[in-house]
Amino acid sequence: MSPDRTSPPPTPPASGRGDRPVTLAVVTGAHGVTGEVRLKLFTDDLSTYRQFNDGRLTLKSVRDGSNGAIARFTEITDRNAAESLRGTELTVPRSALPPLDDDEYYHVDLIGLTVATDAGAAVGIVAAVENFGAGDILEIERPDGNRFMVPVARADIGNTVMIPADYLA
Repeated sequence: MSPDRTSPPPTPPASGRGDRPVTLAVVTGAHGVTGEVRLKLFTDDLSTYRQFNDGRLTLKSVRDGSNGAIARFTEITDRNAAESLRGTELTVPRSALPPLDDDEYYHVDLIGLTVATDAGAAVGIVAAVENFGAGDILEIERPDGNRFMVPVARADIGNTVMIPADYLA
């Protein structure tokens, strides 16, 4: 969430990226011998979704594990198949996500947004959104390819991300 934001939530770009795939989890390895996989989750509740990766994987069950979650997919029936999924991102279309409140955003909606200072100077684009535990951080890429990070708390997030000009000084 973006604290104290006064701008409307970002509008997905009109270029069609508004329904681009959103990663909800990644397979970290096999669990047991019957085809279950271990997952690193990027959502609170994966069980509300059934189809992943354009319908190639169907979630049969998911439960808490000691280090993430344990899932079973209809298409994966043995350890070898489960192990072959290691590193696979589980994605859904952006349109499958629930609507947001005014003070919320999805990271995927921020990627690619233009960044400018509050004085109107162009800065670059949002290249990534990170969270190392203390809150979301925007990774901004300048036109020369150099990158820097700005805490979301220092940004005004709308259709263009505005950051304080003094942050660049």
